[in-house]
Amino acid sequence: MIVWINGTHGAGKTTTARLLQPLLPDARVLDPEKIGEVLMDVRPPLPDHGDFQHWAPWRPLVVETATRLLDHVGGTLVLPQTVLVEAYWREIADGFAARRVPVRHVVLDADQDTLRARIEGDTVVGYSLFRMSRLAPYAEAARTWLHDAAQVVSTVGRAPEEVAREIARSVAAG
Repeated sequence: MIVWINGTHGAGKTTTARLLQPLLPDARVLDPEKIGEVLMDVRPPLPDHGDFQHWAPWRPLVVETATRLLDHVGGTLVLPQTVLVEAYWREIADGFAARRVPVRHVVLDADQDTLRARIEGDTVVGYSLFRMSRLAPYAEAARTWLHDAAQVVSTVGRAPEEVAREIARSVAAG
């Protein structure tokens, strides 16, 4: 099974994935961003579209990599990755469905002020204009399709451990 943790920058995806992994039997974390980094290393470089998700190979490579890893180790893969383009999410979800891999799609949600404060105060990743630039597209995706396509979990005023436990309970409940 795949547990896809979606949400914008500052929502807590990476932290939640790290805390969720030991709560799920035989779970591992796979960061789809690493697949994007591989594509960024292609020489000469692929055309710059501002985000590796816009490169057509990224989405099927994520599905293929995750599926192959599940075939190899079994269990559950936790994938923390923002996907705000509905067509991209459909392509990924349909790819897993074609391979009969169940996906639990979870969106970590917080209001814009909370997200902005988290990004500005992030001492690990640090502030970036790119991260801030994703807030408006997240709000639009949440309003138009994303919240309808996933289990929405609020992270406002909640400890990351509590959020991870809620997701683990929902996965266990089916």
